[in-house]
Amino acid sequence: MNSIRELVEFMAKELVSEPDRVQVTQVEGERAIICELRVAPGDLGKVIGRQGRIANAMRTVLKAAGAGQRKRLHLEIIDAGKEH
Repeated sequence: MNSIRELVEFMAKELVSEPDRVQVTQVEGERAIICELRVAPGDLGKVIGRQGRIANAMRTVLKAAGAGQRKRLHLEIIDAGKEH
């Protein structure tokens, strides 16, 4: 399932100004796989997009990539600037 993490990382790096600050963590549960995406604070809007369109498009690509899997795929965009 490493390819899912790589897919999210690739998509995010193509969108942001600081691709070296893109971090993707994959958390695998019993019924779901969650990809947590962290980017530089200035790039957060670029991966979310207006009215969440970019984020929704990324989630759609993930669903298509995960078709046939027995687990659901989720993308969570985490605001790294608010973590402590």
